[in-house]
Amino acid sequence: MAWYNTTGNESGIVLSTRVRLARNSEDYPFPARLDAGDREKVCEIVREALSDYTDEKLTYRKMSELEPYEAVSLAEKHLISPGFAYETQGRALVLSENEEVSIMLCEEDHIRIQVVLPGLALTEAWEKADKIDSVIEKKINYAFREHLGYLTQCPTNLGTGMRASVMLHLPALTGKGAMRRLSTTVAKLGLTLRGSFTDGSEGAGNIYQLSNQVTLGISEEAALQNLSSIAMQIVAQEKQARALLVKDEDFIDKIYRSWGVLRSAYKLSSRELTNLVSYVTVGACEGIIDVPSDKLIGAVIELQPATLNVSQGEKLTENQRDILRAQKVRELLG
Repeated sequence: MAWYNTTGNESGIVLSTRVRLARNSEDYPFPARLDAGDREKVCEIVREALSDYTDEKLTYRKMSELEPYEAVSLAEKHLISPGFAYETQGRALVLSENEEVSIMLCEEDHIRIQVVLPGLALTEAWEKADKIDSVIEKKINYAFREHLGYLTQCPTNLGTGMRASVMLHLPALTGKGAMRRLSTTVAKLGLTLRGSFTDGSEGAGNIYQLSNQVTLGISEEAALQNLSSIAMQIVAQEKQARALLVKDEDFIDKIYRSWGVLRSAYKLSSRELTNLVSYVTVGACEGIIDVPSDKLIGAVIELQPATLNVSQGEKLTENQRDILRAQKVRELLG
């Protein structure tokens, strides 16, 4: 089951965990220096290497064969990067049935292995990504230097080539105005905190991505331990802030008003849905209202614009999507 349709450790606050590994073949230039034909050759070589991975079924798709809205839907689900969705020639995606594993081929690097799991599961995600990495490495000679580690197109990924992150729902800390201070603090510890559904620091729906920035001169285990430790401190702060916030009558009113809008609205934009679900999710997690919180987060992902198009098998207008989105939310909440 996909990360957005189930729960995991600390899932009331930690929505998901992602571990991504960047790798390149020693035998080819970086993708930016390859034409579409050579990128396709690299994709086929990796495809062959992955035939030895038997833990689960993996599906290989050429990105050029997808409808544009199908590719964007994958980005909305955080399975690929936005750039990978729009520049599709000579690129391919390897995806597991439950969407835990997604491997972008010839994005910025030849290979981007990504594992996404629900809740806080850094060790589990790392172990799975590492296993896939080892399978590929048996057949592909990775670009690696003793003093630099894994070579990557962007120098900021040199070393481990690993980016790990946790997606956090932080309405209470956001409400306190603590996010700017928190972002500055974690930056001093080698991490970054950004909005998950926006390009800036403000998180739509109070959802943020906490990730490591240091990849050179540090082991994967040390980077994961640092990220886990800081994530748990933020979780503890959010819990403390929520305990006070849910006693506030104005905030409780926001929860019920948001719930009421979701249950009765005729039209809903994706951003409005995301913001309303944030309040209702707190109400669900704190026992104020009776609705499964995982269904709410799943709705935020599954009712994004392109993903709605995929569900209908056609490109809908914005107005059609807003009406359909509200209808599906009403059906979900009863």
